[in-house]
Amino acid sequence: MSRLLQDVVGELSKLPGVGRRTALRLALHILRMEPGSVHDMTRSIDRFRNEIRHCAQCNNLSDEELCPICADRERDHTTICVVEQVADVLSIENTHQYRGLYHVLGGVISPMQGIAPSDLKIDLLCDRIARGGVQEVILAISTSVEGETTLFYLMNRLRQFPGLRITSIARGIGFGDELEYVDELTITHALRNRREIE
Repeated sequence: MSRLLQDVVGELSKLPGVGRRTALRLALHILRMEPGSVHDMTRSIDRFRNEIRHCAQCNNLSDEELCPICADRERDHTTICVVEQVADVLSIENTHQYRGLYHVLGGVISPMQGIAPSDLKIDLLCDRIARGGVQEVILAISTSVEGETTLFYLMNRLRQFPGLRITSIARGIGFGDELEYVDELTITHALRNRREIE
């Protein structure tokens, strides 16, 4: 294999979810592309990496000081959905079911990985709430051990704001899951979050 091809495959395979076989297919596809298209692609990636910012209010990715969601006056500014990563914002937005604002923590508390509460954007969230106007905070954190630790920590921090409604997204059994293969913690959440059948 050509040294140049090996280098490109090596770099592409560093991307999450991209193995060497997929990286090779991508490299060969890039080789078939028009040189102008490859230039546009690499320029876009370079600009994205060097010019992207974090929203001063919610820590989402943005081209400006405020991201488009925070700047949108049509959204419900009294509700904030707290998520771990930017990808979680995209997942929720794709449902078209939520019209409030977001707050991106930038991860979860994980002592094993050396991530402490001070490494996350929790103080920024508290500052937003302290400024007033926020009535509800929805905690949309993963159900991992680290996620549960972060959820517990956030709930304790947010209790300092009297009158603030603190909710969590429903957790439970996924559509199509068989009960015998579901773990106890998931079943516990499903039982706690049960609702009337309409």
